[in-house]
Amino acid sequence: MGNITINQAAKKSANLSINADLLQQAKQLNINLSQTLERHLAEIIRQAKRKQWLAENRNALEEYNRRIELRGTFSDGLRRF
Repeated sequence: MGNITINQAAKKSANLSINADLLQQAKQLNINLSQTLERHLAEIIRQAKRKQWLAENRNALEEYNRRIELRGTFSDGLRRF
């Protein structure tokens, strides 16, 4: 999964529609809309990529877990805890 870099990427203008009351409150509270959107969008993208990766690798993860249940790990006889 690629890392999402907010500050290093070039900026691009985008037109958005937003609830007028929210926009007014954000302006009154001096909330930087671009920065806020970028932070939250980066988190949403991170979560979506994680979900996608888990779905794509579900079979391999399940097989690995089954193998560990049956055979254990290579260090089972070496651990002291």
